[in-house]
Amino acid sequence: MKNGRLQQWLRILVSMLILLRSEGLFVNITYLPSAVAKGAVCLDGSPPAYHLHRGSGTGINSWLVHLEGGGWCNNVTSCLRRKSTQLGSSKYMVKNLAFSGILGNRGQFNPDFYNWNRVKIRYCDGSSFTGDVEAVNPVTNLHFRGARIFLAVIEDLLAKGMKNAENAILSGCSAGGLASILHCDSFKALLRMGTKVKCFSDAGYFINTNDVTGARHIAAYFNDVVTTHGSAKNLPQSCTSKMKPSLCFFPQYMAQRIQTPLFLINAAYDSWQIKNILAPDVADPHGTWIKCKLDIDNCSPTEIRTLQGFRLNFINALTQLGASTSRGFFINSCYAHCQTEMQELWFGRSSPMLNNKTIAKAVGDWFYDRRPFQKIDCPYPCNRSCHNRVFGP
Repeated sequence: MKNGRLQQWLRILVSMLILLRSEGLFVNITYLPSAVAKGAVCLDGSPPAYHLHRGSGTGINSWLVHLEGGGWCNNVTSCLRRKSTQLGSSKYMVKNLAFSGILGNRGQFNPDFYNWNRVKIRYCDGSSFTGDVEAVNPVTNLHFRGARIFLAVIEDLLAKGMKNAENAILSGCSAGGLASILHCDSFKALLRMGTKVKCFSDAGYFINTNDVTGARHIAAYFNDVVTTHGSAKNLPQSCTSKMKPSLCFFPQYMAQRIQTPLFLINAAYDSWQIKNILAPDVADPHGTWIKCKLDIDNCSPTEIRTLQGFRLNFINALTQLGASTSRGFFINSCYAHCQTEMQELWFGRSSPMLNNKTIAKAVGDWFYDRRPFQKIDCPYPCNRSCHNRVFGP
């Protein structure tokens, strides 16, 4: 079984390499030095950056803005470490970035959005684009300015033609997927009236739940993130006026208040959440969960029962959004994290399916109002189309 899984992933990697060589799209980086004067800077004070591939034909006035993911930093120590990487400084970012999946430019691989203006905003603040602290400690030189970065880049894109958008999507993966939820309404507010605006969140529905010891380390962690970055003022006031601001970092508490149509793409057994919320290292000092977290096929019957409990908690958190025809969701039972940026998962011959639809088809139908889509998969291991993630030790 395990060898078969490894062979499956090798085939995916080989096909991806072939795809990148024959059909690959690499997009140059755009730095935004003008944002520095506004204080819209990365953790180290360097200017923000993004990658833009212009649309064409019928997509020339349609814009897809995708927010990069990459976790968070929750205190001075972790933010200092992050400052010396591409997730904290534009100095370390690659100049040419591969666009595929939802960012791809070929109709056979990205049927609904291939000819749109497609943007990837780089993530270098560590707060899901929510931080804003005016003071800068001269010793650490850390800048907590994620919210300013988001606004500065969007304003630059508006000046480059997005102000005339007929269609617009704010999407993102992981921490960027969370940001696409948090900024969904504010993104729409920055566009002209009459623009069709919707938001996609890929692997951004992080839930507030107990770990395997019964503690809620993720709640404490998010509280540290919000406190360190001064994020409270940039979280939806409809939520922060009713509960502790750090709880408003969890979509289950704030997303029901979003007015803009929202589509959620998530694995019910999200591999990041299993590794960092359900069974983080601090809750597993003896490494009992290591093999299971590396490969779901290695999980014991007891661990599988715990995973099934996590899935139920995830679904319960999802139902807190309430019933709304303006929302869509594609919740499969894969062990995965981020499924829109990778071509094989987004739209391909062996892509994960729900109700006989790929993720690309489901979100495309939903965006264009062809068909609604609100599907939750049956429990693991029922979905044979999954590409379950296998991690190295």
